[in-house]
This record gives sequence, C-alpha cells and structure tokens, in this order.
Amino acid sequence: MAEQNTQQDINALLKVRHEKLADLQERGKDPFKITKYDVTHHSMEIKNSYEALQGKTVSIAGRMMFKRVMGKASFCNVQDLQGNIQAYVARDSIGEEVYADFKKYDVGDILGIKGEVFTTKTGEISIHASEVTLLSKSLQILPEKYHGLTDTDTRYRQRYVDLIMNGDVKDTFIKRSKVLASIRRFLDGEGFMEVETPMLVSNAGGAAARPFETHFNALDEDLKLRISLELYLKRLIVGGLERVYEIGRVFRNEGLDTRHNPEFTLMELYQAYTDYHGMMDLTEKLYRYVAREVTGSEILTYGEHEMDLSKPFLRITMVDAVKKYSGVDFNNIHTLEEAREAAKEHHVEFEDRHTKGDILNLFFEEFVEEHLIQPTFVMDHPVEISPLTKKKPENPEYVERFEFFMNGWEMANAYSELNDPIDQRERFEAQEKAFAAGDDEANHTDEDFLNALSIGMPPTGGIGFGIDRMVMMMTNSPAIRDVLLFPTMKSLDK
Repeated sequence: MAEQNTQQDINALLKVRHEKLADLQERGKDPFKITKYDVTHHSMEIKNSYEALQGKTVSIAGRMMFKRVMGKASFCNVQDLQGNIQAYVARDSIGEEVYADFKKYDVGDILGIKGEVFTTKTGEISIHASEVTLLSKSLQILPEKYHGLTDTDTRYRQRYVDLIMNGDVKDTFIKRSKVLASIRRFLDGEGFMEVETPMLVSNAGGAAARPFETHFNALDEDLKLRISLELYLKRLIVGGLERVYEIGRVFRNEGLDTRHNPEFTLMELYQAYTDYHGMMDLTEKLYRYVAREVTGSEILTYGEHEMDLSKPFLRITMVDAVKKYSGVDFNNIHTLEEAREAAKEHHVEFEDRHTKGDILNLFFEEFVEEHLIQPTFVMDHPVEISPLTKKKPENPEYVERFEFFMNGWEMANAYSELNDPIDQRERFEAQEKAFAAGDDEANHTDEDFLNALSIGMPPTGGIGFGIDRMVMMMTNSPAIRDVLLFPTMKSLDK
C-alpha cells in the first residue's frame, strides 16, 4: 500500500511539472525553443579565479540541484561540468515577472544565469544574478539528494542520472578520457601512427575467444564482429608502416563479471624491428607516463594494494613462476603423461584435449596469478597456447611472449610476432584441429593473412592492452561496469 501511495505521489508531481511547461508554452516562454546560450565561465573556473573575477559579470549554465525561496530573494545551486556554484536571485535584480517564473522552476531544470561574482556573508563564492533563463524543463524527478542514486543496476542502466547525482562517477569518466588522451600523446611521441581497421570481418582471429556472428544482406555473407585487432595491424607492418596502433572496441561472446564485458576497448600496437623485450620496455614507459598524467603519481592504490610503477617491473618466466608458487618444475616434466600426473596430484582439472603446454598454463592460472600484485612480466609461454608467436630459438617448446600483470590481473599480452608463413600455417592447422576437438575459441586459418606473411613481414614486436582494466586501475574502480559509460545489461523485458 505504501508503495502504491508513493507512486501516486510521484505521478502527481510529474503532472505538475507538465502543467508548468504547458503554462510557459502558452505564455510564449517555451524553453525548448531556445537554441543556444553563451557560457563565459564554469563553476570551478570562477572559484579558482575569484580574485580576478570579483565584481565581474559572468554567464554560467547548468542543472539546478537546489533552490531555497525566501520572499523577494532566493538562492539556488547550479551544477555544470566542473562542479557547482551558488546563485543569489533577487526580484529587484531580475524583474518581477522573471522572478515569479523562477520561483516555479524545479530541481533538475537547466538554467542559464548571468550576473556579478561576489562572496556571501558566510564566505561562499556566488553569482548575483541579473538574468535567469530557463534553458530546458526537467519533466522527470531526480533521486532524493541525500540518498542519491545507489542501486547499481539503475546506475548502469541510467548512466545519465548517475552522472548527475554522483560526482565521483563523473570524475571517473573524465579520467578515462585522460587515460586515452595520454596514451595517444605517448605513442605519438614514440613515432607511432594511429590507424583504423575493420570491425566486421569474415574471419575473427588474433585471440582465443568466441565471436559474435551476423549476416550482411547486401552481399549475402555471414560476417563476425572482430575479437582482436591483430591480424589487420600486422598486414600494415607488411605494407611498410613500421609503427602502428589502434584503440577500438572488440567483441567477445563470453560471460559478464567484474572484469569482463562482451564489448570492451582494446589497444594494440606493432613495431617493426623489435621483439618482446622491446615491448616490455615500451610498456614500462607507457604505464609510468599514463599514471603520472592521470593520477599525478607513479604509485597506484587499488583496494588494499599499493603498486609501485617507479621501480623496474619484475620479469619472470611462466615455468619459474609456476615452480615458485606451486613447487612443480615443468623443466623436469617432459611428456604429456607426466604433466597429467602432476595435475592430478595438485588437483588441477584438465580435459583430454589439453596438451602439456595447456596444463602448464592451467597451473599458472591456479597457483600464480593471484600473487602477481606488483607490476610483473610473465614470459616465455608454451607454444601450444601461442599460435601467433615466435618460438624461442634455444627452446622451441616455448615462445617469445609475455603477459603483463598487476593486482593479480592480466593487463597486457605481447609477442615477438611470428613472421614465418610456413610455421604460421602449421599453427593455424593445429588451431583447426583444436576447434574440431571442441575448443570453440580456437583460431581459424586466415589465407589472406598467410599471403601477407608470404610477401614478407620484418621482425616485429606487438602488444595488446586492455584499456578498461587500465582505467579501473587508474581510478580504483571495483568493476569494469564502473568504467564503461553504458555497460552491457540484461534486457528488462527478459
């Protein structure tokens, strides 16, 4: 019953807002017919430059978040991009008719306010309004101020309200923009060229993931949404563009959790004439640069952990890491049967299709990842799980690959790129067999990519960064949905 009464009260308030709009429109004051407003300053700009602006006339615009009417004078609080500022609105300063309208304005309405900058008796920097303009009428009710918008499901579905009510959310997305801008500045300074490659592809390769599939009516062809940027960027290295990068959305048909969303932002870069050691050096420099630009420090705090980017990042092989944390030395395991026995002894679950290299990786996931809090490069993965990577010349069971970890998370994945077209074809064939054996995340043979490698690709280092996880780290955000403006959500109709 109480819930029904609450809804009736809300409906009555909404009806009043619509009636107020109709009254304005009847009197020729329809706010939706206003097409522009000249803003000269923002809230924090005024507060930070008060000495220079005191007594000067400014124009601001934003959403009214608070109003207190006191007879012939009122106060309101206007929120804009930078923050909020108080306005003093007096009948004698703006005129009787405008003041009468102002008193009927609602919290949530968007106002333009022009007036002089001054300080109230309580010391609050404010604007003494000489003009007040209603720029947009809010016909919906914002969440109650002191309780705010706290339900996470509603916050993600109605991000526009979340941004209005929660200042820290707006700060997170401003920092996300700074992360992307600082990455671009850094890479541009290193001589990289930003490029764009197709999202709709006939063969979604370059990663171990299940793609989304669609149909292109005009050509009557089935296509997939890309799961990676890799294979097209490598084609550009073949074409002579020696340093390229792309920041873009990729799509993986997988589950949702605190670190996974089916569409997410990936950055991949490729550099000719270097290897995975060059990619490690670049990663250290990039992360330090972005941290300084976005947070002002090379020390990142995430939850209970503090990660120091100022020191050289730890470098350890996957075999040594597994030995350190599980006690199992895969240097002494030579056959698949021995690997299976070790897995059984240590309660590591595996499938019949898993190779010795797969089992080493399962040990790594089970025993090692959670311990990699400080920035760490885990190097030299087994060849079976690295179909696009150069083998180590001295030990061809392993490849020149690393994964970059922080806070127990994989943050980046890098290779000395495989440029031998004959070896690459054999790797693709092994992936096709894995797919036939039940691995629906295996790669498929890409004949055009093999043709590109046959033309000749120089020795190349490449890396992929998860941008969303980087933003999570830079903003101390607990879930990937907190750094995606519009995360994937289950339909309310289901």
